[in-house]
Amino acid sequence: MPRRTSNLQTISRRTLLRTGALLVAGSGIPRAYAVSPASGSPFTLGVASGDPLPDSVILWTRLALQPFEPGGGIPSKEVPVEWEVAADERFARVVRRGTAIARPERGHSVHVDVRGLEPARWYWYRFRTAGQVSPAARTRTAPTLDAANTRLRFAFASCQNWPNGYFSAYRRMAEEDLDLVFHLGDYIYEAPIGATTKRLEAAPEAARPEPKTLEGYRFRHALYRSDPDLQAVHHAFPWIVAWDDHEVADNWAGDLDTKGTPPDEFRRRRTAAFQAYYEHMPVRLEAPTGPDYRIYRRFTFGRLAEFNVLDTRQYRTDQPCGDGRKPRCPETLSPRATLLGREQESWLFDGLDRSQARWNVLAQQIFMSQFDNVPGPDELFAMDKWDGYVSARRRLFGYLADRRPSNPVVLAGDAHLSLVSDLKLDFDNPKSPTVAVEFSGTAISSGGVTPEVAARTQAAVSEQPHIRYYEGIKRGYVRCEVDPGQWRTDLRAVETVARPDAPISTDASFVVEAGQGRVQKR
Repeated sequence: MPRRTSNLQTISRRTLLRTGALLVAGSGIPRAYAVSPASGSPFTLGVASGDPLPDSVILWTRLALQPFEPGGGIPSKEVPVEWEVAADERFARVVRRGTAIARPERGHSVHVDVRGLEPARWYWYRFRTAGQVSPAARTRTAPTLDAANTRLRFAFASCQNWPNGYFSAYRRMAEEDLDLVFHLGDYIYEAPIGATTKRLEAAPEAARPEPKTLEGYRFRHALYRSDPDLQAVHHAFPWIVAWDDHEVADNWAGDLDTKGTPPDEFRRRRTAAFQAYYEHMPVRLEAPTGPDYRIYRRFTFGRLAEFNVLDTRQYRTDQPCGDGRKPRCPETLSPRATLLGREQESWLFDGLDRSQARWNVLAQQIFMSQFDNVPGPDELFAMDKWDGYVSARRRLFGYLADRRPSNPVVLAGDAHLSLVSDLKLDFDNPKSPTVAVEFSGTAISSGGVTPEVAARTQAAVSEQPHIRYYEGIKRGYVRCEVDPGQWRTDLRAVETVARPDAPISTDASFVVEAGQGRVQKR
């Protein structure tokens, strides 16, 4: 067995130069944004940018010579990493440069807050360490807060399950004309991975066990970050991210998981998961220091749109009725139940009240619409969604009806289905006012339902007129184009996740006219 590299200075420059120049086979991804990790590169997990402001963006990378060995195969010492930002893809006009320190206690991750950039423009960036150069990538700043910008084009995604298939949708997303990408949770899945998966390649042995420690979560994130199509989208656009449950454990709620783990023990697991999440995401956040970590935040894109990025996991009370899909029990109506927690809810209401944006967006994890899963007089609701927290939803909808922020739109993921809804003040009264519209996107690769279940669900949807569209089988993402007069949403679906080069098509399109407050299918 070859000896493991123990010092970055011993990496072959010839090996590194191959990593930024190769094209992902058959993807059509521009050469500057593609990557093919090669043995010996410290940039095997790619690079990324995120959380754009008018004058700033976060640049990210994590050094890992061998991502599935402890410490990523990097010696346990600080490593200087140079970075540079250019106004052109050839780096002929470098506008900012500096040096960051990759520290072992942070997994040798790097988060650079680049300041002094111009608003609403593209930049290119790269990293260098020990003579080795990362792939080049691009990013984009936000417009100024008072800008009368005429268009914003973005995609949002969720639920990328590595063993369940290829990230075919990301290969196609990298080809889109976008300003940025939102990820609404389940960036990784924590369940054990078997020796065989729905991909041709097997997961490395170190990444297969269910992660419960910092090292375990680092291995799991590294598995996902090694995917070339996921890297390609990170290299092409800035991202804004938030977690859901699988970044820690299935359907966790506050200090509780679904397995009855003692709260103190689960908080230790949360601490490890939060740190690994920070180490692998281009976020404008300080590194976590324990099991409590505020990630909800707000982004404004001129006078056009303001995004409230929410956390529906960390502050919620336990799921009612024992979780799962069930008829409602009295707990679902409890005024003490919360999804956002008092502080985040107040922050949201205050931000909406102050907003001057044309469109006000709640970018969060779980669908808000009431969604009875069975036709006929019986009822079956998902207790993990807003349906399990009726009083919390009523508070939010009551606020929207009373204060009337401009053109509220809700984005969601989590459920592995496409759902488009008018959000009603009273879902049981079709004539009730619509307080917002909602677009819930399907998964990148996580499993959907069988055709038989989809048919039964469609029958249930037909009895719920506030639900304007449902589809539960296809995988993909959601593309949105926003201007002052109209919001357009395209539900993009790949043919299959069984191969990485699957074609994509638009499954359905919807528009919301500003001031109209309802969804129309196109």
